[in-house]
Amino acid sequence: MSDIIVAVDGPAGSGKSSVSKEAALRLGWAYLDTGAAYRALAWHCLDEGVDTEDADAVVARLADFDYSIGMDPQHYFVRVGGEEITRDIREPRVSAVVSHIARVPEVRVGLNDLFRRLMAENPKDGVIVEGRDITTVVAPDAPVRVLLTASAEARMARRSAELSAVSAEATAQQLASRDAQDSRVVDFMNAAEGVTTLDSTDLDFEQTVLALLDIVHARTP
Repeated sequence: MSDIIVAVDGPAGSGKSSVSKEAALRLGWAYLDTGAAYRALAWHCLDEGVDTEDADAVVARLADFDYSIGMDPQHYFVRVGGEEITRDIREPRVSAVVSHIARVPEVRVGLNDLFRRLMAENPKDGVIVEGRDITTVVAPDAPVRVLLTASAEARMARRSAELSAVSAEATAQQLASRDAQDSRVVDFMNAAEGVTTLDSTDLDFEQTVLALLDIVHARTP
């Protein structure tokens, strides 16, 4: 396993994916986007015609979930069965059902095991792993654990900028719905003991990346 693991949690729209990826790039480390696995499984279920609200049917798809992800921040990709679906997992139809997938306990256990295996196989000195329950479940013993958060208004504005074709009202509804559904499974709004909170509400992208790097440098050799 990588010598250094940086675990980053945070709500939707907090910037955890883009910030973590950039920080990993500057450190020369690996980057693991755990949310992509839930989205990829949701895409896989939709592609196979599975009812995403049928927990048993979703769990059954784990058996043939041939998933791979690029952990080099310069060569990021998501594939299922060898098919490139990096862009597909961001489609609205996937976003609409991914919470159905993520709230199934057996799915979380299976994917958390997958994340730990990917970290164990990573050959680089360090890895930044980001998602929902990374600091408490996936890597609770990581030397660096960070909750990256921001106000609801800031998160909505950032997500709206990413989704220019979607109205601000629709974006707000999507964020609120996603947070509400995911909060039934994991607490990603409050820092657990030993976790450093990084509030990016009043920080731009570069400032947030530098703030995360400062935390990493302060807690690692």
